[in-house]
This record gives sequence, C-alpha cells and structure tokens, in this order.
Amino acid sequence: MDDATDRTLRALGLHEAPREHPLLYPGAWPAESGLLVGDRFLPLQRLVYEDRTPVFAIGSNGCPGQLRHKMTEFGIGSPLPMVKARVTGVDAGVSAHVSRMGYVSASPVGAPDTVRELFVLWLDAEQLAVIDASEGAPVPGGNFDRAWLPSPDIRIDLADGTRLPGAYAYVNRHGVLHDGTGTPRTHPGERELLTELLVGLPRLRELFGVVPEEFCARARGDRRLCERGTRLFIEEKLVTASGLERYVAASARAQQSGSPGTGASLSPPLT
Repeated sequence: MDDATDRTLRALGLHEAPREHPLLYPGAWPAESGLLVGDRFLPLQRLVYEDRTPVFAIGSNGCPGQLRHKMTEFGIGSPLPMVKARVTGVDAGVSAHVSRMGYVSASPVGAPDTVRELFVLWLDAEQLAVIDASEGAPVPGGNFDRAWLPSPDIRIDLADGTRLPGAYAYVNRHGVLHDGTGTPRTHPGERELLTELLVGLPRLRELFGVVPEEFCARARGDRRLCERGTRLFIEEKLVTASGLERYVAASARAQQSGSPGTGASLSPPLT
C-alpha cells in the first residue's frame, strides 16, 4: 500500500463482519500485515509489540471488519496491530458448537506437520478483554479458554525473521468436529461447511432447515436451538479433542502461580 491507496476497510474489501453476515464467515482477511485504526487499515512500522499480548487469529478474528465490530460495541478505538506470521503446528479446525451469531466457527487444532499463514493480533489490555469476552473465556459457561501455545511446540515466524516465543489461542471447550476418521477436520468456509453438515445429518436439517441460509437465520440469537445443535454433534459422535487441551491446563497453572503475562484479562459483559 502506498500513500495514494484508499485504506478504508470498504475500499480494501475488508469491511463486512461475519457477525452481521454469517455465511461470510470467517470473513475477508488482509493480504498483508497492517494496523487497524477505526475504519482504516494502515501500514505497520514494526512487527513485534512487547507491551501487548500476542493472540492467534484462527477464524473471524483475522477479519478487520469483525474486529472493528467487536471493538466498536465497547467504544474502543485504539490501534490494533495485525501481523501476518508463518505458523507451524496449528490449523483451523471446526468448533463443535453452534454459535448464537448464526454460524459454526473455526477453532484451533494441533497439527504438527501443518504450515500456514495466520495473523497474530497484538492486543492491549482493553482489546484483550473484548476478545476474551467475545469468546466466552472469562465465564464458566463460555465456549473457549485462552491458552498459551509455546515455542518450540508451535513455531511462529514473522516476515523480518523474528521467531516469537509463543502466542495465545482460544481453545474450544466443546472440542472440534472430526473428518470421520477421528482426525480434526479443517474449516472450509461457512457455506461449504454448513452445506456438507446439512446434507449428512438429517437431524440437523430438522432443527436448522435444509440450506445454509436457513441454518444461519434459525441459529442466530436462539440460545436453546444452538445448544440443541451442539448436543447433536456429540450424539452423532462427530466430536474429538483439538489436541491443544494440555495448554489450557498449563495456562491455568501459570495463571494461578502469577507468572508474568498469563493473568486473566478484563471481563466486559458477554455479547
């Protein structure tokens, strides 16, 4: 991006939020690292921010439109660095729960032989509190735990050659969906995922309709229906572990011991 580039999210095709358009999940990701400032995505001056917390963006948290939606809800407009990284050991699986936002979200899975590009969000305390709350991390009934994924288990290489010592990820408390062999499946995009699930699961069609549009419309905001869909995944024996659960336990022990950088974030109300 040069100085003549229109850096608004709309001009860059990054403005739509899956929270408002569930079938777009996980939303449009930037082509490069950048600084999200309100409605603009600006060039970065550096890739590491020691005074902030690094968090993997696995699903829609890699979409600037989604991040803007979450931050605006709490009146937070501080700049948010999004740094593209080459990551070894983590992939985007499928959450074993139906979200009240109207979609089945992505969830990190352990994948030792997988190398892919992901964004690392460098979050200040307020931003971290918002993302924590959006994932349900601060409450017992939430969908995700925030866990530290350390190097060398997970390798995180930045464009300037920096290798990070680790980053946080949101590990699903429900587990993830498998591919029929017990191996976690990867998230192909919402429309493709819902089409496949609805075709293969008659009981899911009874609850959510026969096409993805119906699924999203019925699921959106209906807590009881989403809970029934989540239970159905278990009853159909589609759920397996993500492979990252041990890091949740390790992060909990570190937090109890007061280790630096592992304390709980602020906890705004769940949305």
